[in-house]
Amino acid sequence: MRSDYAGSGSVPENRTPWRLLEDWISAAHDAGSEEPEAMCLATSGPEGPSARFLLLRGLDAAGLRFYTNYESRKGRDLESEARCEACFWWPETQRQVRVAGRASRLSAETSDSYFLSRPMGSRWSAAASRQSREIESRHVLLEEVARLQREFPQGPPRPAGWGGYLLAPERWEFWIGRPGRLHERHVFVKAGSAWRRTLLAP
Repeated sequence: MRSDYAGSGSVPENRTPWRLLEDWISAAHDAGSEEPEAMCLATSGPEGPSARFLLLRGLDAAGLRFYTNYESRKGRDLESEARCEACFWWPETQRQVRVAGRASRLSAETSDSYFLSRPMGSRWSAAASRQSREIESRHVLLEEVARLQREFPQGPPRPAGWGGYLLAPERWEFWIGRPGRLHERHVFVKAGSAWRRTLLAP
């Protein structure tokens, strides 16, 4: 199955990469994307490469923020190899963004603050789940949630093994689908305190 592309918009000359990502997420939301902040995070560790989708939970000049279990596959990968890459794709606007850099843990205070802002159900699941580890059955997981609900009726504290990461970008690529596969690829590479911008062939 094939379809031609007719992506809209451009990459302004005076826009910083992280502001441009904000703009494109907003445009995807306006175009009807159900999860415009969903991104595929690719890591590499002792078990080889691995990729999965998660949600962007913060964005500014310092980089991209996301949260997970430190003992999950992605957490273990990032402990052994900090370099990683996030990729966004919005079919509604026919745009893609890739962000490559190094991830480091956020402070405990930042992770605490975000954890307390989550819906209660998400807090229970984070406290109960030994993410990426084998479990005997789903029933065992639900029993652990029930046990924590009895122990912490006002909500569980943030687990010590759960928290946030900052992906500090070293390279950005903004892709716009164009007719005839003549897509636009705008790359920003870190150059001191500035970003060096180039255009790649599709």
